[in-house]
Amino acid sequence: MKIPESHPRYQSLMTREKIVEGIKAGIVAPEGLIAHGRGEAFDYIMGERSNEFALKAERVAVALMLISKHPVISVNGNAAILAAKELAELGEVIDAPLEVNIFHFKPERVEKIKNHLTQYTDNVLAACDAELEGLESARRIVDSRGIYIADTVLVPLEDGDRCEILKKHGKKVISIDLNPLSRTSLMADISIVDNITRAIPNMIEFAKEMGKMDESELRKIVESYDNRAILSEAIKEICKYLTKKAEEVL
Repeated sequence: MKIPESHPRYQSLMTREKIVEGIKAGIVAPEGLIAHGRGEAFDYIMGERSNEFALKAERVAVALMLISKHPVISVNGNAAILAAKELAELGEVIDAPLEVNIFHFKPERVEKIKNHLTQYTDNVLAACDAELEGLESARRIVDSRGIYIADTVLVPLEDGDRCEILKKHGKKVISIDLNPLSRTSLMADISIVDNITRAIPNMIEFAKEMGKMDESELRKIVESYDNRAILSEAIKEICKYLTKKAEEVL
């Protein structure tokens, strides 16, 4: 579909087109459209920008991944189609592999996502040779070299059940979720309330800057972080935005 750049919703419509193309390519599950639409609604009522609370969380997330011994970036279909190149670059900068992990599991879909990611990096895991105990959904199927042994997992566009299990397995969880009220956001150690298409490029820039810092500095950044305060700021921003819009229509 040809979308004129002059369209006021150009970026949003282009993102939707990527998701649709992802479905046609067998990378995105049809249910991914619903998940994307839900996130887009939250993005709209937060001004479609990386707010200060999001930037704070993104910076701390990078600090945590830099001091982690085995950080892993989990990638599902939506994440792959929206930010494959950027996720690959982030993985290279912070020395973390990308691992294919999906809820609507089919071996052939795992392979398609892997092939899509390997256009941008060779550091992709998709062996599906281990399971996370305590989880019934297909998200339990992981790579024994990746999420299974990871100490920190970045889970963009995640579902809440695996986030809970990852924490029970002693792992630190960083989420990217536009809904600050979701189970994932509420359970994560670091909740990035931002659009993945903005969050990952932001994190790349932070990683390039913070890669020069020593471990003690990075640990101070992580230890001083208050995730509940960040979630509170995100919810307040929603209220502020809606109040402003209510006043404008009077």
